[in-house]
Amino acid sequence: MQRMAPVISPAGRSGTLRLAFLSAVVSVVATFAASAAPIPLFNVYRAEDGFSNAGISMAVVTTAVGTIAALLVLGRLSNHLGRRRTAIASLGLLLLGCLLLLHVHEIGTLLAGRLLMGVGAGLASSSLTSYIVDAAPARPQWLAAVASSQGPMLGLTLGAIASGALVQFGPWPRELIYLVCAGLLVLSAALIVISPETAEPTPGAWRSLLPRVRVPARVRHLLPVAAAVFLATWATGAFYQAFVPALVDDQLHTHSPLVLGLVFAAYMAPSVLGAPLGGRFRSASAQRLGMIIFLAGWVGIIGAIAIGTLALFIAATVVAGAGQGIAISAATRGLLHDSSLADRAPIFSAIYVLCYSGAAFPSLISGELSNTFALPQIVIGYGGLAAVAALITILAARNPYSDTARNRQHGELIKEPSSS
Repeated sequence: MQRMAPVISPAGRSGTLRLAFLSAVVSVVATFAASAAPIPLFNVYRAEDGFSNAGISMAVVTTAVGTIAALLVLGRLSNHLGRRRTAIASLGLLLLGCLLLLHVHEIGTLLAGRLLMGVGAGLASSSLTSYIVDAAPARPQWLAAVASSQGPMLGLTLGAIASGALVQFGPWPRELIYLVCAGLLVLSAALIVISPETAEPTPGAWRSLLPRVRVPARVRHLLPVAAAVFLATWATGAFYQAFVPALVDDQLHTHSPLVLGLVFAAYMAPSVLGAPLGGRFRSASAQRLGMIIFLAGWVGIIGAIAIGTLALFIAATVVAGAGQGIAISAATRGLLHDSSLADRAPIFSAIYVLCYSGAAFPSLISGELSNTFALPQIVIGYGGLAAVAALITILAARNPYSDTARNRQHGELIKEPSSS
């Protein structure tokens, strides 16, 4: 049977398309808020259950591996089953992960819960972000790229802060945040249920499960620099999950779960604020600017840890987070340039495979090295990775090829803004 490309449904062209956009954004935020929920609890698990830094790092790796596997196998499924069905399935997997994490006392339980959440986040990363781009308004032009790339950052920010506050001040410190996240996931699923579909189901769902990552030929020349951006920035995000809990406790001398949540949020929140700034520039210029700022933040992070100053550490984290937001959204915008509806799920799968590879492999290596090297030495390694990625971006960033001959309707085209 011939495979047909999905098209915007008639219902999707009505005013309810705004509901689809809102529902998808809320669901992405809820997805990644749930993913961030355990971070302020990592020191609790270390203190009360004897988890090691290597064990916590393995939890980060497990999440990333589950996500990568889901992206490779399930990343194109929403093109065939529709955005809504796959989005609801992803939220269900995340809900199961939250329920499993209610009873963490052994490392195996933590790893199993994080694996479930990783698979759910992987399926959500392709289906919900594609849903956002499908349903986004035509103006401003950068909104689709910013909402799809920064929704996860906003969710991670809110999840970390809420978790830190509830762990420190709320009842049931080891359980309440997971119950709250479970409620948000149920609410998100309800919103998706009442929203219109934007991709009509098409044949070929089983064939789509064969692992494959595809990026349109017209933007493949952007992949090396985009890979450098995604790998370095998401490696830093994984560093904040795996090692910052111990750094805040041991090196910066604070035991507050709320402070730990705020430190993680200090990296994620500026990313959301920095992304619209990058929309004022063409994607290559924005990637260069973002990675220069990101590297400057890393210089400050290394200096803050060397002298043991929490205030400088947070300030440098904010700078790195702002640079991350500019660079990630610009790289995403470049890869989405001139994308058709059928292209979007595969493109987002490729983007998130790169992102979660950046989270997984440096965490796996540094987790093993943490048994031999001190945390300040591991920090220098992450700073070196940031420097290499910034250099690649400065030297090799390119803009997508322009195609002014086409004049597609909204819902089928994302254009690169003119040079500032």
